Amino acid sequence: MKRLGLFFLLVATTAAFAQAPTRVRGTITALEGDILSVKSRDGKDLKIHLAPEVGVSTAKSTTLAALRGKYVGATAVNKGGRLVALEVHALPPQAPPGHMPWDLQPGSTMTNANLEGIAQVSGGNEITMKYKDGSQTILVPPGTPIVAFVPGSRADLKPGETIWTAARREADGKIVTQRISVSKDGVRPPH
Repeated sequence: MKRLGLFFLLVATTAAFAQAPTRVRGTITALEGDILSVKSRDGKDLKIHLAPEVGVSTAKSTTLAALRGKYVGATAVNKGGRLVALEVHALPPQAPPGHMPWDLQPGSTMTNANLEGIAQVSGGNEITMKYKDGSQTILVPPGTPIVAFVPGSRADLKPGETIWTAARREADGKIVTQRISVSKDGVRPPH
């Protein structure tokens, strides 16, 4: 009986691992049918399988004022005890709220929350982001990418453009995505 229980635990763990999100950032090298070839930021050649009804969004520059009161993500690093934004971007409502470690660079964090306030301070703008169990105040220096998204299509998935997706890795190793963000007119999706 113990072996059977261990077997089911192993199967459940493997299935959960196979379904865990895989963040993919990189540059498109080709699109052939439903297979998007990408050179990842760490130099790997990846094949991403696009779901039949894949949602494509394109990045566009925006302002903090345009994002005020909306659900956004801010990738930041701690500099001298203060969170400093690397990028700020609009988020879909299904993105989980909160403040968490992020993999953009060592020591980076992601805060997903409503952008409640913007104040001019020395060094840029300070934004206040509120989520259910807390809030974060983040400095946004001048020149920080601030990005929103507009609906796109497969036609936007062109070689040379950069992408970001939270895909899932199947048990057989295949990477599958339902949604993908792509650069357009030189504006890159958050990475």
